[in-house]
Amino acid sequence: MSTPSADNARSALEALREEISKAVVGQDAAVTGLVIALLCRGHVLLEGVPGVAKTLLVRTLATALELDTKRVQFTPDLMPGDVTGSLIYDSRAATFSFQPGPVFTNLLLADEINRTPPKTQASLLEAMEEHQVSVDGRPHPLPDPFLVAATQNPVEYEGTYPLPEAQLDRFLLKLNIPLPSRETELDVLTRHAEGFDPRDLTAMGVRPVAGPTEIEAARAAVARTTVSSDVTGYVVDICRATRDSPSLSLGVSPRGATALLSAARAWAWLTGRDYVTPDDVKAFAPPALRHRVRLRPEAEMEGVTSDNVLHSVLTHTPVPR
Repeated sequence: MSTPSADNARSALEALREEISKAVVGQDAAVTGLVIALLCRGHVLLEGVPGVAKTLLVRTLATALELDTKRVQFTPDLMPGDVTGSLIYDSRAATFSFQPGPVFTNLLLADEINRTPPKTQASLLEAMEEHQVSVDGRPHPLPDPFLVAATQNPVEYEGTYPLPEAQLDRFLLKLNIPLPSRETELDVLTRHAEGFDPRDLTAMGVRPVAGPTEIEAARAAVARTTVSSDVTGYVVDICRATRDSPSLSLGVSPRGATALLSAARAWAWLTGRDYVTPDDVKAFAPPALRHRVRLRPEAEMEGVTSDNVLHSVLTHTPVPR
C-alpha cells in the first residue's frame, strides 16, 4: 500500500468530523482533540456527566479510522492484569504463556478511570508512556497507533480514587464534554425517534475514511511543521507564568510545555499551515494545561477554576509579534 501524501492525509482526517457526525452530534471539539492526540502519540482524558456520548464518540472514531477498539469499565475490584494481561499456565506444555489484556488495541476506552484503585490506574502508566507492557521482565509492544481515552465523571466523587498528578501529566489533553445545546439535544432525540441505534454504527452509514497509513503520513508532516524561537519562547513564558500564579499550588511542568507545543504543532498542520502561530498555542493551552495545575484551597473556595487561571495567564503573557 502506497503512503498517502500529506495533503491527502489531511483531507482524510478532515473528513472524520462529517463521518462522526452521522452518529455523534455537537462534539466537534472533542473529535479534534482526539485526532490531535493521535497525531502526537498522546492520550486524552474526557470529563463529562454520564450520557453525553463519550463511549459512542470513541467507538465511532475507531470505526471511521478503521482501528481496533476495546472498552474497560474501571471498578474498585479491577486488577492490573485485567487491563494489561497476565501469564497463563499451560498444563499440557508445562509452561507459562502471556495472555494479552484489552490494552492491546488501537483505541482503549478506559471508562470511569477514577473508580479503580491507584494500583490498577498505575498499570496503565507504562502502556501510556512507553507503548509497551512488561510482564515477568519481558516487554510486549502495543499496536501503533495506540491511544487511551479515559473518562471520568466530574460531579460524583463518592467511591472514587482521584488520579494523582503523575498520571494526569501523562494525558496530552483533558477535554471537557459539555451538555448539548437545546438544538443539539432536539437533533439527538429526533434521531432516536427515527430509529437510531447507537450499537449499530453501520446502519447509520459510518464508514472508514482514513486509517493507520494516513495517520502515519500526517505524523511525518506534523514533524516537518516549523516552530519559530518566538513561539517556543511564548510556550515557555505561559508555562512559567502558571508557576508564579497566586491561585495555584502547582504549575505546569516542562512535560506540560512539551505537550502544549506538540498539540499546537499538530493543530497548525491540520488547519493547513506548515508553521505554528501564537494563536495555535492559545487554542490548545486550556485542554493541554488544565489538568496539569492544582488550585490552592482558598482559590477553590472562591470559585476559581483552572480555566479561569489559564485565561488570566494567557491575557497577561506578552504575545510575540
